[in-house]
This record gives sequence, C-alpha cells and structure tokens, in this order.
Amino acid sequence: MLLKNKVIFLTGGTEGIGFECAKIYNAAGAKLSIVSNSERSIEEARLKLQTEDILYIKADVAVAADIQQAIIETVGYFGKIDVIHNNAGISNPSKALHETTEDEWNALFNVNVKGVFNTTRYGIEELKKTRGNILNTGSLVGEIGQEIHAAYSATKGAISALTKSMALDYAPYGIRVNAVAPAGVWTPMLRVWSQQQPDANSIENYLDDIHALGYCPEGDVVADACLFLISDQARFVTGCILPVTGGAELGYRRVINQTVQAIQEKNDHI
Repeated sequence: MLLKNKVIFLTGGTEGIGFECAKIYNAAGAKLSIVSNSERSIEEARLKLQTEDILYIKADVAVAADIQQAIIETVGYFGKIDVIHNNAGISNPSKALHETTEDEWNALFNVNVKGVFNTTRYGIEELKKTRGNILNTGSLVGEIGQEIHAAYSATKGAISALTKSMALDYAPYGIRVNAVAPAGVWTPMLRVWSQQQPDANSIENYLDDIHALGYCPEGDVVADACLFLISDQARFVTGCILPVTGGAELGYRRVINQTVQAIQEKNDHI
C-alpha cells in the first residue's frame, strides 16, 4: 500500500481526474481530505466512496479564508497533512483572448492559479512537519498552447512555472513539488469544452486522433501517474512536469500535418 497512513489534502476531488485520484489514493491506504465548492458533487462522491478515511469539506479554493479553515479542519481530523494535491480547476471560456471578459479571466486565474497559492500559503507549515510533497494538476496546453483557449492555457503555463519555482523554494525542507500534464481526458469539464467547439460533432474523433496511442482516455490513467508522483517511489523526483498524454504532443503535429497535406492535395487538383 503505497500511501499507507498518509493524509492527502485533495482539491477538486469529487469528479473527473480528481475523483479517480481519490479512489486510487484511498485504495493505496491514504486518508483523504477532499475539497469541493459543490455540495451536490460532494454528496455524489460520498455515496460512491463511503469510508471513515475520507473527510469532505465544502470550500472554494479561490477564497483564502475557506482554504485556511479547510487546512485547520483537516489537521484537526487527521492530525497531519502529508500531501497537497492541487487538482481543482475550471476551463471556461473556450474563446480567443480578445473575446474573453475580465470576469472570465479573473475566474480562471482565481481558481486555477490562486488556488495553488492559497493551499500552499496555509498548508506549507504542515508539509514541513511531515516532509511531504505537493502535486499540481497542469495540462499539456500549458506548454504548447491551444486554439480558442488562451486564458485557460495561460493558467496552465503558470502552473508549470509555479511547480518548478516551488520545487526550488521547498527542497531545503525535504518537500517535493511536481505536476502532471494531461492532454485530452474524458471528464465532465472536457465534455463541456467539446460542446463549445465550432464543430462539436467531430471532437471525439479529433481527440482520439491527436493521441499517438489512438484514443482519448478516462481519468484513471492520470490518477495512476499521480499515485506514483506523491508516493515514496518518486522520492527523488521534484520540479517535474510529467506528461500523461498518450503522445498527444506528437499527435497534434500529426493532425496538423495531415490537414496541411490534405490542403496541398486539394490545391494540386485545382
């Protein structure tokens, strides 16, 4: 049991990748404090994962006071924190930068980036006690960008930069800091994004095609990588942005090349 007696503070752990992480962490012996801002989502997760080893807390990662209290509640309940997994995130809107409103921009950065600031600010002293580690859920788009998704991509780029800087800052305390960077993963958030695309009917095939391994996966493939990174098996890994992409960074280029080739063939026939 890779996480036996470990206490994981997991944000956004009631659905999608976060819920898959919650399941595998619990199965690996961890105790969990799961934070979500949705009461409905918490109740649904509670029905699926019924165990005394999980504490559910309704809190918003973008609100400092909420996270400060959530950390206090977690330590009061379990006595310590070994890992903070910053998984909570939003992806709306799917727009070019000039079409993004100020409210939409602020919401993305408040949840995706300020959320990491808040959990670190209020949780770092607990991690110093346990020589624990931090895991951030990033994205491949933080490295390569994404069409009509500029603000979201910017938040994930920030996550990558934060991860590396935090790894340097906290290494003297024995605290590791890493990130996972998925590509397409079938989650409720991805399905919403899919419906916002200009040709929504073709998105499923597109997502399958961009992954070199030939399919867009479910969240369990990311959860397996997360389990490794927060466990002692990764005890000498820090500052790592681990792609869990099925080769999508290669697949994007493949799809683009296929499109260019199709255009060229069409022009040759004109």
